[in-house]
Amino acid sequence: MTKTTIKNSEIKELIAGETLNFPKYTTQILNLANQNSQATRPRNVGQMSELIKQFEGKTIDDWEKWYRTQHPDALDEAVQKVFEMILKLKSAIDKIDEEMVENWVEDLVITKTYTGLHFQEAIVKKVAKVKEVGFEPSTPQDEAKGIDGFIDKNPVSVKPISYKSKKGLNEEINADIVYYDKKRSYIKIEYDF
Repeated sequence: MTKTTIKNSEIKELIAGETLNFPKYTTQILNLANQNSQATRPRNVGQMSELIKQFEGKTIDDWEKWYRTQHPDALDEAVQKVFEMILKLKSAIDKIDEEMVENWVEDLVITKTYTGLHFQEAIVKKVAKVKEVGFEPSTPQDEAKGIDGFIDKNPVSVKPISYKSKKGLNEEINADIVYYDKKRSYIKIEYDF
């Protein structure tokens, strides 16, 4: 039995017959600009997974001709959106100095790490605030029992929403449970007490 591998870059070469070489770091910047501008989202260039199903040609040239007839202005519009974002990124880069980098690194390593690891406390505090009652942090002994804090003197445990579906866990927590679902820019919480 013979085994071999094909690199992603080789796949493009084998199928398309050519590969483009970009200067170091430029594709990372282009990807960031594209992500921020959303230039190649389906609403702008079409839903590729659906379009490729409709395509009946055989070659990459056939695909290009067919795609351009289906979405005649999409590529030019995507280029403009990405390029406009590149100009905005250039402007932003000019504003970055060593002090800003220092502040960013400290915020990432100190503040975001600490708050990311202690967001359970923020959840318990938020529930106490909503209920208009007091909050007390947990001790290491409380945490060993699965207690993340106290709301109005009652023990509370903070668990991910997926915990609800894990009914078979052999864990017994003598506390009210607050469930959370961490989203990109917020934490959704729910409780029933």
